[in-house]
Amino acid sequence: MNPNLDRLLPYPFERLAALLAGVEPASRSARIILSIGEPKHAPPALVTEALTARLSGLSVYPTIRGLPELRAAIAGWLTRRFDLLAGDIDPDRQVLPVNGTREALFSFAQTVVDSGRDALVAMPNPGYQIYEGAALLAGAQPHYLPCTEENRFVPDFDAVAADVWRRCRLLYICSPGNPTGAVIPRATLQRLIAMAEEYDFVIAVDECYSEIYFDEATPPVGLLQAAAAMGHRDYRHCIVFHSLSKRSSVPGLRSGFVAGDARIIERYLLYRTYHGCVMPLHHQYASIAAWADEDHVTANRRDYREKFAAVLGILESSLPVSRPDGGFYLWPSLPVEDTDFTRGLLAGENLVVLPGRYLAREVNGLNPGRRRLRIALVPPLAECVEAAWRIRRYVESL
Repeated sequence: MNPNLDRLLPYPFERLAALLAGVEPASRSARIILSIGEPKHAPPALVTEALTARLSGLSVYPTIRGLPELRAAIAGWLTRRFDLLAGDIDPDRQVLPVNGTREALFSFAQTVVDSGRDALVAMPNPGYQIYEGAALLAGAQPHYLPCTEENRFVPDFDAVAADVWRRCRLLYICSPGNPTGAVIPRATLQRLIAMAEEYDFVIAVDECYSEIYFDEATPPVGLLQAAAAMGHRDYRHCIVFHSLSKRSSVPGLRSGFVAGDARIIERYLLYRTYHGCVMPLHHQYASIAAWADEDHVTANRRDYREKFAAVLGILESSLPVSRPDGGFYLWPSLPVEDTDFTRGLLAGENLVVLPGRYLAREVNGLNPGRRRLRIALVPPLAECVEAAWRIRRYVESL
């Protein structure tokens, strides 16, 4: 067996299941689950119509590269969304469709990391555990970058030692962040691009929450956008990951893409030729329809804004909580241990949330997720409002 499998830690939801085992809710109210970031908004009709219209594609093996029309739709969307110059994104050399960002974020490390070079993979802490698992199974050592309230939940990259950057082969970041919702500023991204040039590492930005934000006039900046603004129009060292799961509320479609540095995309394509994880043709046609339309995405954001406004209006008087820069999570601090709060909330109010410590690692005695919760505002508005009242009631009972 691959010995690196023994380095993997239990997934957050395994730990949550163990934590809640045996808890019997006193409330007879229906259970509300806010622990999983699974969008519950209705999928757009244009996607489902395109999907069902192309079921004849089930009789054809899809290609690793995906349909030229899909790559062109993705390149067009990137250009429009991130204010890139027309033609800067080559759909044949700089875009690769993938089966959702989770699969791609994990497998990407197998392409980039040379484990024989005492490699490090840097990542946010707290963060998406896939980054850690990808590093470990690539034979690298994870290096955790604390995301604390003092730094507005963005890592202090300038505080990282030069020796860490010299060993770093891959930097994972997420903007807007999971679970914090923090958006990394353009200047910070440009500083990282300069460091990647200096130390020769790859920046992999998980931008799957980039289309959920609150001010229509100021969408989150992207890595390719930051690179182009500083004249790095070949996007050297830069790779972005995008998905339709959050943007279009179709997590079951398993559709996303990787884009950026053509040299890296070429090598990743080679890896995927053997890896063999290919998007079905009818999913590709549905994806073309989704990337070409913004109306349903704007409506999606409006629904999230409404939920955040309602929930924060209920919780702000009882918990230290604020609206994030983007994404659909709340990340409040707690007056008690997050694991105790989670068990008590289920027992008293039949409501499931995720302890913040399960999304982070303890480094130098500090777990930046301790005494925090991740609350996913993914159910319908009425359910989110009911959940907020239950949380408030439980806080006031402590």
